[in-house]
Amino acid sequence: MAIAIDFGTSNTVVARTNPATSQPETLKLPALSAISAQNPPLIPSLLYVENAAQNQVILGQQVRDKGLDLTTDSRFFRNFKRGIGTPIQGFVPELDGQIVTFEQVGQWFLSQIVGSIRELSVPVDSLVFTVPVDSFEAYRNWLGKVSQSLQVEQVRMLDEPTAAALGYGLADRENLLVIDFGGGTLDLSLVRLDISANKKPLGFLLKWGDRSLAESSGQKAKIARVLAKAGQNLGGSDIDNWLADDFVKNTGMMKSSIITRLSERLKIQLSLQERATEVYFDEENFETYELELNRDRFEAILAEHQFFDNLDESMNQVLQQARRQGLEIGDIDAVLLVGGTVQIPAVKRWVEQYFDTAKIRCDKPFEAIAQGALQLSQGVEIKDFLYHSYGIRYWNRRENCHSWHNLIKSGQSYPMTEPVELVLGASLENQPSIELIIGELGAETGSTEIYFDGDRLITRQLAGQTSVQPLNDKDGARSIAQLTPPGYPGGDRIKALFRVDEQRFLRITVEDLLTNQTLLEDKPVVQLS
Repeated sequence: MAIAIDFGTSNTVVARTNPATSQPETLKLPALSAISAQNPPLIPSLLYVENAAQNQVILGQQVRDKGLDLTTDSRFFRNFKRGIGTPIQGFVPELDGQIVTFEQVGQWFLSQIVGSIRELSVPVDSLVFTVPVDSFEAYRNWLGKVSQSLQVEQVRMLDEPTAAALGYGLADRENLLVIDFGGGTLDLSLVRLDISANKKPLGFLLKWGDRSLAESSGQKAKIARVLAKAGQNLGGSDIDNWLADDFVKNTGMMKSSIITRLSERLKIQLSLQERATEVYFDEENFETYELELNRDRFEAILAEHQFFDNLDESMNQVLQQARRQGLEIGDIDAVLLVGGTVQIPAVKRWVEQYFDTAKIRCDKPFEAIAQGALQLSQGVEIKDFLYHSYGIRYWNRRENCHSWHNLIKSGQSYPMTEPVELVLGASLENQPSIELIIGELGAETGSTEIYFDGDRLITRQLAGQTSVQPLNDKDGARSIAQLTPPGYPGGDRIKALFRVDEQRFLRITVEDLLTNQTLLEDKPVVQLS
């Protein structure tokens, strides 16, 4: 049986296809899932480490039930998805004699969820994980390593916005804009659905296994093609922190995880009513505080943090990409809202500034992604393009620093039919080899700084900078060709041809222009996102 897991910053959703009705359903996992009359069974993305050396952890709703989320204890982790695969300088605790990284916390979390599914006597033959649209390759590589540790035949990965488009079941609409706004990220994706094609199903496999379920389903393959993407690290947890900071500033209370949790409750209440109140008792000072917030003040706080300016920036990026492909805003047939943050009335009004209300759907904000990912095992083909640009590092003599030459631009479809050619010369006397450092380039409009403020993980957008994540900057990986005889400055020495294959591997062919020999032929270098 296929299981889909939408691993979110604030909440995680697990879905399967009901064997009796053949319809998707959200699984409720005992002790892990939160019970709510308004929402489906959601697993809070929380984890508490009881004993790191023995891999003993508590996660999900039971962390709240035991009161372990209302403390600054270093054993408590929330928003840890943001730190996975990111070079963070800051608080990484040592627990029970070992350093506990965000990657380790994430692996504990997902492994325990899969174990809890099996405890329900639900077979887990195939898994589909959904990933943010702007995740760097390090996150995807981490997810691949986690998959290898799971006793599952087949594990696949699918873009969260694409899964949402499939989950809403709007295959009769052609161009869909998915706005996925959860606890940690904002992802916008313009997706084109086409049910007329009849091709073999294709999914990006993290772990190879039996593909008979997908290939023998007998259903006509549907194609979900991503036309435009934009994303940034902005979500509900940022809003919670902004509210908590405002209360601390205006009431004189000490900053704590309790205030942040109460701020989150106020935010949720304000999605349904104009005014919200929470009571807080300070056990140390034996004082009671009443936290009160109305929608006007709430939206003013959002404006103070350039919340809507950031939303406009991402929307404009998607619409500009769409225009380059000949699509105007009127050509978008439907707008799908997913994630808890889309339930904020001000966010809905922001969307309505761009689109007619008849086109906007918000009836499955939590389940659309997980339920859509299930369709990957039911004859769905995913066509995609590279979200990031990729380049090589060079020494910029004018600026006296390293810069990056754009090699493959974002938006490039794959597999590539024509390679990118680059001619290089030696830079040193008797140079024995040619070395290249390949980097994954972030958005040209800015980058995200991630840092710690006490025990809080903070992200901040930096304008006018380009974030770069080197992919092969380590011993043994930089050298692409040995030169015999050695190279000398002053002339072209090698011709390098780059292409991206169907599995997103960047492959390189190197020809020695001096000896007319082929030094490398279609060798995989790194896997791109």
